[in-house]
Amino acid sequence: MILETIEKENDIKNVPPEDWNLLAEEIREFLIHKISVTGGHLGSNLGAVELTMALHLSLNLPEDKIVWDVGHQSYTHKLLTGRRSGFENLRKYGGMSGFPKRKESDCDCFDTGHSSTSISAGLGLVKARDLKDENHTIVSVIGDGSLTGGMAYEALNNAARMKKNFIIVLNDNNMSISENVGGVSKYLNNIRTADKYLDIKEGIYNSLMESRIGEPIVSSIRKAKSSVKQLVIPGMFFEDMGITYLGPVDGHNINDMLKVFKEAKRCKSAVIVHVITQKGKGFAPAEKHPARFHGAEPFDVETGLPLTPKTKSTYTDVFSTVMCKLGDRYEDIVAITAAMPDGTGLKRFRNMYPDRFFDVGIAEEHAVTFAAGLAAGGMKPVVAIYSSFLQRAYDQILHDVCIQNLPVVFAIDRAGLVGSDGETHQGIFDLSYLSSIPNMHIMAPKNKWELSDMLKFAVSFQGPIALRYPRGEAYDGLREHREPIRFGKAEWIYKERFIVLVAVGSMVKTALSVREKLIEKGYACSIINARFVKPIDTEILDEAAESHRLIVTMEENVASGGFGEKVREYLDSKEADVKLLSINIPDEYVEHGNVDILRREVGIDADTIERKILESLK
Repeated sequence: MILETIEKENDIKNVPPEDWNLLAEEIREFLIHKISVTGGHLGSNLGAVELTMALHLSLNLPEDKIVWDVGHQSYTHKLLTGRRSGFENLRKYGGMSGFPKRKESDCDCFDTGHSSTSISAGLGLVKARDLKDENHTIVSVIGDGSLTGGMAYEALNNAARMKKNFIIVLNDNNMSISENVGGVSKYLNNIRTADKYLDIKEGIYNSLMESRIGEPIVSSIRKAKSSVKQLVIPGMFFEDMGITYLGPVDGHNINDMLKVFKEAKRCKSAVIVHVITQKGKGFAPAEKHPARFHGAEPFDVETGLPLTPKTKSTYTDVFSTVMCKLGDRYEDIVAITAAMPDGTGLKRFRNMYPDRFFDVGIAEEHAVTFAAGLAAGGMKPVVAIYSSFLQRAYDQILHDVCIQNLPVVFAIDRAGLVGSDGETHQGIFDLSYLSSIPNMHIMAPKNKWELSDMLKFAVSFQGPIALRYPRGEAYDGLREHREPIRFGKAEWIYKERFIVLVAVGSMVKTALSVREKLIEKGYACSIINARFVKPIDTEILDEAAESHRLIVTMEENVASGGFGEKVREYLDSKEADVKLLSINIPDEYVEHGNVDILRREVGIDADTIERKILESLK
């Protein structure tokens, strides 16, 4: 195999050009079989194989730098930099990350995980290069989906002033996770057909040159920085900004890309190379269902079907079902997502109420302020965004929603530890960053029934309110404990004495296991389902403090700014005669891995909590 000859960066340059296509096939076959076992981002990586090969052939790593926007398409890059063996433990605890990691290789120049950041990071690397009087090449690779994020345009605005070389590769596959939406997608659609564009440009050029005065006209056009492209494509958005535009070029033709990259490296300014690729290329199921194979679970290579079919409903499924019912009941309910109708469960709502569904693209900041406008206009917006991505809109939540006390519902999916995607995707900060904002209110359900009740409560609430729930299978236990949701009120699950576990959301299930272990050791143990993180139920805390020796708060959030910190502050203010133990995630970033392993490592699993409680009692 040719792939086996690549043991380190730049080894691809030893592969003869006639073998490039064969190497691309080997890479695809390798990725399909490895990801079918480990899971991972398949579609985006299959689409970027030749593009990555062309970049590695054109550049000299690690001296030259590639910044991968999001970074989920960097698997081929990892293969070409000698990390083939790492795919055995891809995204597993202690194994290779599914994203670029500086600590993993010198060829990973910038850690990424969220979208629309690569141009800004690339600009920083360019400025550092120039200030140090160095001359290596910096390339930022950004997808057309990421161009729906506002940060990309802030960076483009600054890139237009560049007087030194900076290459931006626009990897255009008409997809982010779901199909792209909005004006950027429409604009790129108008120039996406490379053959038609190039044929027209060449035709105009030839016609002018054949005329008697053609050459002076062409020369004048070029001198005026109004190239032949301006005659073909109205607006030429990037060139109008002052950024040189090259392309479109076939992103699966290595020779064509090498020619364009060679030209791009000669530019004394920022230059965009527009590359057309196909997400999922080379694997029929991924080509047909690119969204399904964006982040794939282990699957059967022959059929593309998951090895472990989903049998039980997830919290996302429950949210989806209740949203559809609420949409039927209330005509003022609208739903908003940031490029993730499938992931957030809003696809069904979109199909049933298309006029009341809004996918704003990868633009969380816009999503929140857009929701604020809808609320100010008399609608009831529900904004469904993953915990890790919602933190990008902190300013908009604070300024545009909460200052005005507008009734916006935040449905926060993937709250807590999410596993294999690692630091950039763990939803372990939302309780902290949301509870710091005046007028914000926060709930967390103990099971799927409570999620349904809380969502119904939230849409009737007159003010900003967040509902956070975890990834994965919805807990269906404790159905008998279904007291009506009352604002700011917790509930007793078991009411005894001595030890009381005050658990937030997903940690209620863990609390049940801890209670069983403590009872076996001879300790009486109560459980309180916190329900509300803001405001906390001070009355139930007073009652608990009077009848228990030890209060144990349990949350799937970092310690700083979390639920336990708020309970401690309250009990200290009351000078309560009770001991407090806070169970939470340490104030640190949590790497990728199986969620059960991660819970044990950070100390929020039942065995570790039992041990901490027993040590505290000593």
